[in-house]
Amino acid sequence: MSNIQSPMESFSHYRGEDWSPERVAFHQNLEQFAERVGLIVGLQGNGKISQDNAYAEIRQLWNELKGSKSHLLDAKPSD
Repeated sequence: MSNIQSPMESFSHYRGEDWSPERVAFHQNLEQFAERVGLIVGLQGNGKISQDNAYAEIRQLWNELKGSKSHLLDAKPSD
């Protein structure tokens, strides 16, 4: 996922007890995923894109989010 934040996007504050820069970054990626899925669903519901295209776009976003989680949260620190 892109690290560039649009002025249209705003992120809530991460309030977890297990705060880390990686968790904050993943939290932002998760919010961005949810926002984009909402936009895609709206486009599909208004007939602007097909269900197949909406599914493909959401699937791509999901794969990016999974990669973000693996990179940010699942990576083991090297010794």
